[in-house]
Amino acid sequence: MIPEKLYFRIGEVARLCRLPAYVLRFWETEFPQLRPVKSTTGQRMYRRRDVENVLQIKKLLYEDGFTIAGARSHLREETKSDKKQTALPFPGRSSADLKHIRQGLREILNILAARP
Repeated sequence: MIPEKLYFRIGEVARLCRLPAYVLRFWETEFPQLRPVKSTTGQRMYRRRDVENVLQIKKLLYEDGFTIAGARSHLREETKSDKKQTALPFPGRSSADLKHIRQGLREILNILAARP
């Protein structure tokens, strides 16, 4: 749905998201996730991630019935959960396996230590 481009002007985003440009400008003041860069001529230049955020905000407000404060809070929580790291799934190792690995590492250290 979103074209493969680096930047979109506010008019393009408004057409893509079927929203008036003034709504996008207002949302910029309400949602810290929306921070389009400004060109040297002062035009707002939205990145693809910004357009995705606009679509998500629109869904939260218009379809899911969130208030602006509720949508802002929801997005903040979503961002926090995205930043949490999940543990890497290491296969269970027996103590015999670990002893074998440790012994191999010691042998490597001895070889490296013996080098001039």
